[in-house]
Amino acid sequence: MTDTDGLAMLGERLRENVPLRPLTWFRVGGPARHLMLARGENDVRDALAAGRDGFLLPMGVASNMLVRDGGVDGLVIRFGGDLAKVVTDGETVTAGAGALDQRVAQVAQKAGLSGLEFFIGIPGTIGGAVRMNAGAFGGETAGRFIHADCMDPSGRVHRLCAEDLGFSYRHSELPAGFIVLRAAFRCVPGDGEAIAARMAEIRAEREAAQPLRAATGGSTFKNPPGGKAWELIDAAGCRGLRIGNAMVSEVHCNFLINTGDATAADIEALGEEVRRRVFDTSGVRLEWEIIRVGEPLPQAGESA
Repeated sequence: MTDTDGLAMLGERLRENVPLRPLTWFRVGGPARHLMLARGENDVRDALAAGRDGFLLPMGVASNMLVRDGGVDGLVIRFGGDLAKVVTDGETVTAGAGALDQRVAQVAQKAGLSGLEFFIGIPGTIGGAVRMNAGAFGGETAGRFIHADCMDPSGRVHRLCAEDLGFSYRHSELPAGFIVLRAAFRCVPGDGEAIAARMAEIRAEREAAQPLRAATGGSTFKNPPGGKAWELIDAAGCRGLRIGNAMVSEVHCNFLINTGDATAADIEALGEEVRRRVFDTSGVRLEWEIIRVGEPLPQAGESA
C-alpha cells in the first residue's frame, strides 16, 4: 500500500482508482489505486519521493503485462511529454522511456539510419525494451544500445552502459527500484527506402504469424536454451486449449488470448496449465516472459 499523505504532494497530477483494463493489451485487470502521468524527470522524482514507502510500478502500453484482477495497490507511473520524445543526432537515436518502439523505428528510418528496423515488430515502449532486452526478427535492444539514463529510488540519475546492465536473453540487470528515463542507440547510415522495405517485411511476417487482432500480451514464455517455446507448447497438445474465456492461440501457440470476457485469473491459470503440460511431455520448465503484476481477487471465504 502507498502512503496517501505522501502522494498528496503530487496534486492534480495524481488520479485515484483508475481502471487499468482498458490500458492493457489483454484487456483484463483491476484498477490502480493511484496513477500519474510523468512528463519529465521532475515528475518521476516527485513520484519516487511521494511513494517512497509503497509499491511503485512504471507502465508503458502494457503490451507484455498481465494485471491481476485485484488491481495494483500502489502508484502506477506512465510516461509522456519529454519522456516520450524520439530525437536523432548524427548516427544516434535517443528515445524517452514512454516512446513506442515502433515510433523509434520510424524516426530512425526517416533519418536514413539503419539498425533499429526490428523495433517495428515490437509493440511496447523503450523503457520496457531496455528492462527486458526486448527483441524480435533478428534484432534485440542490446545490439544497438549505447546507454540509458535511469533514476534511482532517491531521485539521482545514473547513465548506465551495456556492461552495467548485463544484458542477456530477454533480461537485464537493471538495479532494483531504478526507472529508465531514456535510452540512446547507435545506428549506421542506410538507404531510407531499403530500411522501409525491411520494416514492411517485418510487418508482413508478424501479420502472418501472430494473432494481432486478438486481445493478447505478446509472447507468453521465453524460448528455452536451444529450443522454441511454441514448438514445445504445440507438442504438448496445448494449441487451442481453453480455461474460461482465455485460450492458447491457434495462430501462434506461444500467445495467450482473451476471447471475450476472460479474467486475468483465467489467463494466468491457462499459462500455468501450459507450463505443467510442457514439463510433463518434455521435462522443460517454461519461464514466463509476460510480466504479472498486482493482486488476485480474494477467493470465496477469504478476506480482502
